[in-house]
Amino acid sequence: LLTFEIICVKYHYVGDTGSKICTSRVQRNFKGPTGYMEAPLSYSTIEDLQLLSWDNAPKYCVQLSFPGGTILLQAANSYLRDQWFHSIQWKKKIYKYRKVLNNPSRWDVVLKEIRALVDMALTSPLQDESIHQAPLHIISTLLAENTNLSAQDHENIIVAIAPLLENNHPPPDLCEFFCKHCRERPRSMVVIEVFTPVVQRILKHNMDFGKCPRLRLFTQEYILALNELNAGMEVVKKFIHSMHGPTGQCPHPRVLPNLVAVCLAAIYSCYEEFINSRDNSPSLKEIRNGCQQQSERKPPMPLRLLRPEPPTPPPTTTLSPPPALPLSPPPSIVNSSEILVELERNNNTTNTLCKAPAEGDSEPNLIDCLLVSPALNALSIQLPAHADRVLGCFALILKMLSDYDDWRPALASLLQPIPFPKESLFFYFCNRELKYVIQRFAEDPRQEVHSCLLSVRSGKDGWFQLYSPGGVACDDDGELFASMVHILMGSCYKTKKFLLSLAENKLGPCMLLALRGNQTMVEILCLMLEYNIIENKDTQLQIISTLESTQVGLRMYEQLCDRQRELKELQRKGGPTRLTLPSKSTDADLARLLSSGSFGNLENLSLAFTNVTSACAEQLIKLPSLKQLNLWSTQFGDAGLRLLSEHLACLQVLNLCETPVTDAGLLSLSSIKSLCSLNMNSTKLTADTYEDLKVRGC
Repeated sequence: LLTFEIICVKYHYVGDTGSKICTSRVQRNFKGPTGYMEAPLSYSTIEDLQLLSWDNAPKYCVQLSFPGGTILLQAANSYLRDQWFHSIQWKKKIYKYRKVLNNPSRWDVVLKEIRALVDMALTSPLQDESIHQAPLHIISTLLAENTNLSAQDHENIIVAIAPLLENNHPPPDLCEFFCKHCRERPRSMVVIEVFTPVVQRILKHNMDFGKCPRLRLFTQEYILALNELNAGMEVVKKFIHSMHGPTGQCPHPRVLPNLVAVCLAAIYSCYEEFINSRDNSPSLKEIRNGCQQQSERKPPMPLRLLRPEPPTPPPTTTLSPPPALPLSPPPSIVNSSEILVELERNNNTTNTLCKAPAEGDSEPNLIDCLLVSPALNALSIQLPAHADRVLGCFALILKMLSDYDDWRPALASLLQPIPFPKESLFFYFCNRELKYVIQRFAEDPRQEVHSCLLSVRSGKDGWFQLYSPGGVACDDDGELFASMVHILMGSCYKTKKFLLSLAENKLGPCMLLALRGNQTMVEILCLMLEYNIIENKDTQLQIISTLESTQVGLRMYEQLCDRQRELKELQRKGGPTRLTLPSKSTDADLARLLSSGSFGNLENLSLAFTNVTSACAEQLIKLPSLKQLNLWSTQFGDAGLRLLSEHLACLQVLNLCETPVTDAGLLSLSSIKSLCSLNMNSTKLTADTYEDLKVRGC
């Protein structure tokens, strides 16, 4: 609200101290007394408030009548005077409603006063945040102090304040009230008709859930309430689609980050409550509300591992007793002090029991125990019904988000740095839906998407590591891992660095999948040999043995050996140093020409105005001495540039004028350190890339 100036004739300053109007001084003039006000005047003592409109009245004045006197407020213009008038009028009424609603007697009267308060806020001509926030806080306080309302009173109050929520976030206490309604009456029409626009506004405009976590909690409860409807996840899916919008691009940049924050917080909160109830430790919610005394806490809830029961033997008609059958043990009860899980070691048929160490030692990693052996796949973790419903709902929402092409790059970058702990049961709970999301990242051809499969910081595994054979989330014998390697190799601008990383950290999984005939892994092992990534001779021989153990590996290894022999022969035979291919020549023409003679000494090659494409790069990489390459007005694109950047280390001059090269292709050339002249005119580079090249002095 505004601060006011109070005068008799001239201007004098007046402060607004919340519930009272006060003045510093009043100057003497011919129309009134002089001196200081002895005490501030309360808004509640104002008997009358009006604009002066009679003839010869002081201009732009507001008259306030108090017991024992009158004060005039004079503004510089009529607009400011009207602001003062409506501000004081609003302040006077808000104190009246606060006093009435602080002492409720009959709820029908209270509901009537709430409606009047909402109408006053909506009809006020003032444009100020507190005009709508103050009534919401008054109602929020009223609801916090009266928790034993009936369900009908709940709905009546929510419907009454709904117009105020169209352009305002609900305060924290009101969020608690809404959450309670979503939990107790999820099928109420209020959830659909009133809460939907409120949640939509939160997702579109909220900037930080950390400042008001109850907004996030309310959004979670609203989504769970939608899931309780007859159509279940179909209703949730329609809500997600409405947040994205019907077009290919979502117009609201905050929707996706907010939805991801809501989903991850719900999943982690569910896991935290499960672990805390098992370990008898206080949850974050209990810490916020004041932790229970130890004597009041519930006994620890065990983690129940269920094994399928053995089939019941058929009844026998003989009188002899049936042979003794090994009885299946009852479901194992696992808590924080003792873990009994069957493990399979070294492919032996004997099973051992893994028991947690004594107090003071670290507890075994439960999720690692569950994923040690395929024999344990039949195990399942028994969750409370509520926890299972929450995890299923929000994991499926993450799956829905990954289906939108425009959201996928941002979703990948949002999930990449999330520190999913290995010791948590997150992957066990959500692996099916999460695996679908990661698969969508791996299938996306955009580099900004599938590059997020890699770790974002050293020492912390990324999706690439977590889904590799032996990783905490791998349950498909490495199929997803192979898919990720394939897409990363197809667009990786630092191939040798990537191969070095694979050789250092994932050589075992790569060899295992190559033994099983995976073509991508066979190609990886061949590239490691071709680029001399592996220095250890024994490891090289092991890789060669792995390649020769399958038909596809043997064939590709033989091609590698033939290619290396051809390169050595070309370098030995020599040939011309300059060559120009005729106009309109094709990839096949170039391949035929290069196969007809020796070109080991070729340094300058012109393919300008021919019909060659990126496919001819397979022939160009056989020219180890090539220093100048002219591709003017050809269809040579990004894929060919990536291949050239990996093999033509001596290239110095490259002409790509009028080619379909994009920003991605330009990035791949950064690995050619000898390149000193580059023509990129009339290509598909973006304006930002050109500006960046100018800044770098290129």
